This record gives sequence, C-alpha cells and structure tokens, in this order.
Amino acid sequence: MSKKTKPPILTLTPEQESEACHRIKRFMEDRFELDLGSFEAAEILEVFTREIAPHYYNRAIFDVQTHLKERFESIESDLWALEKSS
Repeated sequence: MSKKTKPPILTLTPEQESEACHRIKRFMEDRFELDLGSFEAAEILEVFTREIAPHYYNRAIFDVQTHLKERFESIESDLWALEKSS
C-alpha cells in the first residue's frame, strides 16, 4: 500500500532543482564525507520541499503581511495628518 504524499507548496524549475541537488550532494560530501547519487539528493530535496519549505513559506507570508499592515497604518496616519492640517 503506497502512502499519499502532500503536494509540494513550492516548485522549482528544472535548472533550480538540478542546482539544489548538486548543492545537497556537495554539502553531504564536504560535511559528512557521504557520496550521494543524484537519486538520493533528489529524494532529500523532495523531503525538504514537502516537509520543511512550507514552514519557511508560511513564515515569509506572515512577515510580509505584518510589514504591509505596518506600512498601511503609517500611510493611513500620514493621510489623517494631512487631512487634519487642511
């Protein structure tokens, strides 16, 4: 019986995926002296894409929302000051 996997929240272009796999292979070799094949590196990338990337994605969305809210409040305050002085 096969496990259903979550669809990835982010997708990479083939070039980005290839570069990411290359970096994973290089990191594992440099840091842990493990020689991974392309399949293993792609599998690690898939796990990160499905399981970890959504947390970073959601945090980025939250941070942008917070920044925009603060910016709109500032603009609203500036407009209120302009209206008051007129």
